Amino acid sequence: MTPASHDALLAHAEHSIAVGSKSFAAASRLFDAQTRRSAVLLYAWCRHCDDVIDGQQAGHDAVVLTPQQARERLATLQLQTDAACAGRPVHDPAFAALQEVVRRHGVTRDEAFALLEGFAQDVSGCRYQTLDEVMGYCYHVAGVVGLMMARVMGVHEQQVLDRACDLGLAMQLTNIARDIVDDARVGRCYLPATWLAEFQVPAQALADPRHRRAVASMAQRLVAEAEPYYASAQAGLAALPLRCAWAVATAGQVYRRIGHKVMRAGTDAWDGRLSTTRLEKVGALLSGLWQALTRRLHRHPRRPAQLWQRPCDAVAHHDEHAVADAAAR
Repeated sequence: MTPASHDALLAHAEHSIAVGSKSFAAASRLFDAQTRRSAVLLYAWCRHCDDVIDGQQAGHDAVVLTPQQARERLATLQLQTDAACAGRPVHDPAFAALQEVVRRHGVTRDEAFALLEGFAQDVSGCRYQTLDEVMGYCYHVAGVVGLMMARVMGVHEQQVLDRACDLGLAMQLTNIARDIVDDARVGRCYLPATWLAEFQVPAQALADPRHRRAVASMAQRLVAEAEPYYASAQAGLAALPLRCAWAVATAGQVYRRIGHKVMRAGTDAWDGRLSTTRLEKVGALLSGLWQALTRRLHRHPRRPAQLWQRPCDAVAHHDEHAVADAAAR
């Protein structure tokens, strides 16, 4: 890659993060330059795939695609992702970004395709019967992103990867809680069918203002479910370089504050999109630094056995080969 194309690739990724996620953009500034580059490149690919499947721009203004359109878009993403992971020529900046991250940090094809599997569930209009099934979806669209981001930060230990996955799960539960009504307006529902039956709300009626009280109760329940995963993620901070730990803790703090707003807003949570203010982001920055420092000072508890466990076979297999290759060298 020439210096000019190297710079253009980063510029594309920087633009993607600036318009797509102010929260992640703010947290990513805490990384060292090399880690930040890779994190931003990975984000650009994730953002691009999400936008393509949702027919949106930078995470906003989603439109309803026909099933055929969605399937065609997913197939294109799969082909381009496969090419990027295999080191074949790619022309779209988002896939060139993924290719660089794969080459530099050993992100696997299985991990990249796990994210696409989450989008495939969206395309097929999956409905989730239980919270456990919702957690499986959260893994595909966010938990595995935590795994890939951890690899960018140099993590290989399974226990630390578990904690990175937990942060992704917590963030996605928060996203679902905040976006229940917006998702319903484009025909999507990520709430367990058992909860909908309990509150007697049809999935297709979640956007109806008459159901706001029930929607608020289910959203608050999701936020409560996220809390143990945020707590578990904090226990992995000590294994990260300090600047990485600060960035990760800050991102977690920003999302946790959004969840707290959902809890406090009640039925008013869907009058506008909940987000954090600049002052709140500064507070998250300071809290993140405190967490990153203090987590280094004491022994961390084992991960609670009752938390949802990510699928580990493919990841463990990859790490075993990485260790064997290193030993051979």
